[in-house]
Parts: sequence; C-alpha cells; structure tokens
Amino acid sequence: KDPHTGLYNRRHFNETVEKELALAKRHAQSLSVIMMDIDYFKAVNDVYGHSFGDLVLKQFTKTLQGAVRRYDIIFRLGGEEFVMIAPRTDRSTGLVLAKRLLRIINAHTFGNKAHSLKLKVSVSVASYPEDGVIIRGLDLVDLADQILNKVKEYGGNKVFSSKDLEKLEGKAFAEDDTSNVIELLKKKINRLSQRANQSLIEAIFALAKTIGAKDLYSDNFTKRMMNYAVGIAKVLKLPKNEIEHIRKAVILHDIGKVGINEKILLKHSKLTTTEFETMKKHPQLSAELIRPLYFLRGTVPLILYHHERWDGKGYPHRLKGREIPIGARIIAIVDAYRSLTSNRPYRKAYSKSAAANILKNESGTKFDPQVTEAFLKILGGVVKA
Repeated sequence: KDPHTGLYNRRHFNETVEKELALAKRHAQSLSVIMMDIDYFKAVNDVYGHSFGDLVLKQFTKTLQGAVRRYDIIFRLGGEEFVMIAPRTDRSTGLVLAKRLLRIINAHTFGNKAHSLKLKVSVSVASYPEDGVIIRGLDLVDLADQILNKVKEYGGNKVFSSKDLEKLEGKAFAEDDTSNVIELLKKKINRLSQRANQSLIEAIFALAKTIGAKDLYSDNFTKRMMNYAVGIAKVLKLPKNEIEHIRKAVILHDIGKVGINEKILLKHSKLTTTEFETMKKHPQLSAELIRPLYFLRGTVPLILYHHERWDGKGYPHRLKGREIPIGARIIAIVDAYRSLTSNRPYRKAYSKSAAANILKNESGTKFDPQVTEAFLKILGGVVKA
C-alpha cells in the first residue's frame, strides 16, 4: 500500500485491473476506470511544503473514500495521480459518478488552520465494452490516460470520456472520405444498432454465412431450433424479456464460427487437440461480435456460455450448474439435438428417438435436468424423462 494515503499502490492496481476486466468479460458486465489528477499540485508543494502537500493528499483520499460506492476500489498511482476501478459500471454511469466526485472535491476545503485551499482535478473515464476492443486491463488504463491528457490540454477541472475525445479531435468524417471508410462503417453500424430489429439479426446471420461461416445451419433448421428453445423457456415459465433474449441468441450463438478455419469446421476425422482448442474459441468470438450492438446486450451471456456443461466440464470458463445462465442451458441442449440429428462430415445423423435417448442419458452431466425434462416434453414424449 501507499505509505502516505493508505491506498493500494500501482503494482496492486495493475494486478487488480486485469482481474476485474477478466471478471467483466466472463460475466458480460461493464467496467470503468476513472482516472484523477490534481491540477497544479506541484505549486502546492512548492508554496506550502511537502508536509502540507502530504496532508492535502490524505484529506483528498478521505474525501474520495467517502464519496464512492462500497465496491469501487481507489488506488494512488503516484504523485497527485489517483485511479478508481468501478466494476459493473458502464460509460454513462461512470460519467455520472466522475462528475459527482468532481463536484464534491471542488466544494471541499483542504488544509489546516494555517493554510486552506480548494482543489481542481482533471478526471477521465474509460469504459469496457463501450470503448472498443479492450484486450488487457492496461489497454483501458492507457485510454484513460490519453483522455486525461486531453482534459489537461483543455484547462483541467473537467470530466471527459472517449466521446469527448472524438468530438475534440474532429472525428466526424465526410461520407465520401474513403480514407476513413472504417470509421464511417462503425458509425453506420452504430446507427443501425440503435434502431435495429429482427431484420437486422437475420441480416447479420445471412452476412456471416455469405462471408464464410460454412458450418452455420440452414435458416429452416435455425427456426426449428429457435422454436424448441422458446418452447422450453415457456414450459419453464421464464419472463417474456428472457424468452426474447433466448430467441435472438439462438440465431446468433454460432456466428463466431466465421473466425474459425473452414478446414477445421468441415473436417471429416476427429479434431486434433490444437484444432479443438481453436474450435472452442467460437463462443467468445460470437460474443465479441455481438457485444457492441446495444439492443443485443442481453444475448451476450447466453451466446458466451452455451458450451458450458451442468457438471462444470464445459468451456470457456467451466461454469457449473446454476452458474450458467438459464438461456445458455437451454441453447446448449437444443444445439446438441440439432447437431445429433444433422449429417456431419464425420457421421450420419441420428434418428430423433436416438438423439432424445442421448440427451436423456446426459441429463445431470452435460445438461440441466430440468431443461432436459422440458425439452423431451417439447419433442412430443419420444422419450420420457
């Protein structure tokens, strides 16, 4: 810990931000990093001395601690620079929190009876997943640092996010500016996502098939699978909004296969260990493709975890039992039935009765027993659970 303020130090911050990002990705949650730098603090030390400066830093720390939520974590990176990790916090919430902190700090008087002063603070907010592809926690930190520099450049004592950065750097490109076609495409996709509906979902699915996801099943097969999944959800009396998430997730759950080599997808023999490890990446690829589309946010955990197993031996995160979202458990069994009753490069399709028997036998290991029972009812009692 930092000896002056009692806060966690930079080393602990570097470890914690990576852990928190991994958790955010695992649970399809948001994460924000709020960086703060006290403006002109060198002058405080120069005028009043380092002992007074240390006192102000301690008071500043106490003020922050009194203003944040119980699960926010504050660190001192060094000098007058502080950072806060805000779990389960998207950009808009992070901005509200950061602006509230700035108001509280601006209103507070720091110092002692001999000397007192007001502080101005530059604040930046960087957020996952809104701020694009974030591979490491330090990517989020680097972005927060870039934004903070821009706050300083514009006089400090403000709160900026990447949105402010884009405005200030003039990133509104003309539609005929071919050098910025990627930025233009991103903007158009974003506009579409804000008012998208089922036709957009179907367009995404069709596009994936067009550009190479050869392992995706036919539209008719996908619709049957969707009907099965919705039927299970209704038997289990799930809420309407959850059923809607499941319906959308069924259509898009394997879209990440567009990033898997066709030779692996269509291989006639058993996959090698390396090939299987590659294949296991497709739920994460699917989730990452869908995550930027706000109206599909509720489908991301279902897509990400549809290859988890009831006994905890699935992937990508070996979730077990009810740790797995109910929608993902439903998609898992419907997806397995689809696979079993389809011709594959390495085997012929099982009959419906044989496939149902396999599902029944794997209830409690691969599949949720309650979901299995509901699905077998949907299949018309071919096999009784």
